Amino acid sequence: MPVARTHSIALVGVEGYPVEIESDIENGLPCLFLVGLPDTALREARDRIRAAIINSREQWPQRRITVGLSPASLPKRGSGFDLGIALSILAAAGTIPAAAIDDVAFLGELGLDGRLRPVRGVLPAMAAAAGAGFARVVVAQANAAEAALVPGLQVAGAPNLAALLAWLRGEPDAGLPRPSAGPAQAPTGSARASPGPVQASAGPAEPPAGPARPAHPRPDMSEVLGQPAARRAAEICAAGGHHLSLLGPPGAGKTMLAERLPTVMPPLDRAAALEVTAIHSVAGTLPAGSPLLTEPPFCAPHHTATKAAMVGGGSGIIHPGAASLAHRGCLFNQFTDLPDC
Repeated sequence: MPVARTHSIALVGVEGYPVEIESDIENGLPCLFLVGLPDTALREARDRIRAAIINSREQWPQRRITVGLSPASLPKRGSGFDLGIALSILAAAGTIPAAAIDDVAFLGELGLDGRLRPVRGVLPAMAAAAGAGFARVVVAQANAAEAALVPGLQVAGAPNLAALLAWLRGEPDAGLPRPSAGPAQAPTGSARASPGPVQASAGPAEPPAGPARPAHPRPDMSEVLGQPAARRAAEICAAGGHHLSLLGPPGAGKTMLAERLPTVMPPLDRAAALEVTAIHSVAGTLPAGSPLLTEPPFCAPHHTATKAAMVGGGSGIIHPGAASLAHRGCLFNQFTDLPDC
């Protein structure tokens, strides 16, 4: 098949946009061209994808390959398109059935040995995939739990390219049947893991019954002795969502109270938890083993932090700042010198 198509998701800030990946193989000198506003990291995917396919014991097409990312006017950044590009090339070469990758969104970075590595921003990307009508997505195994938080998606987590190709071909040792062509309905029921190397789950992952406990216990307000006025002010601030100004000499306990303020704030509901998790997913600050943040975040930037560090920004790729990372939580900003009021 000369032309094959699949899909991925591009992130702009915390918003995801569907991207169609087309691969065309024609006679000519062996080369790979990427078109559609790719950045430097995406242009370097040519060497990663070729090495991953060869090391997965697949044949690399020794012809001219053109890969187009549509819409062409949308900037594409990062390495999350590696998996989709590799599968579209293999489908165009006839190595895998084109129907197996149709109407499926792929997101993941390929290692030179074919391993599928996790990427940032999986939660907002999967939310955009669900909003665009995709029923099936494939991500790295390390991102599967985070992707399963989005309702209405059938999520498959693959450890490497070879295991994913075996699953797409419907090989019996892959553990799951090959995805059927055409639109698929997301099955109902709780998440389950397949016996094969590719793990699939259906439906959102349920959060724990109570607030998730981190590996290292956070400072708690119950540890504060004395300071009745300051404690009462902190509790009123947490209950009403007010701002709080702490004034006093060094050692009076301002930082101690601020660090313990989130422990008296109410836990995040489902919608707020998804908002906070999406921001931290884009920033790459999600704790290991905790795909869903259920406690209010706490962010304390240094008093010398720049405006860009506080409000976010960046050249090309937008990174959340301290104010965004403290969304639905507590932002503690220290000032060494205050202007006269």
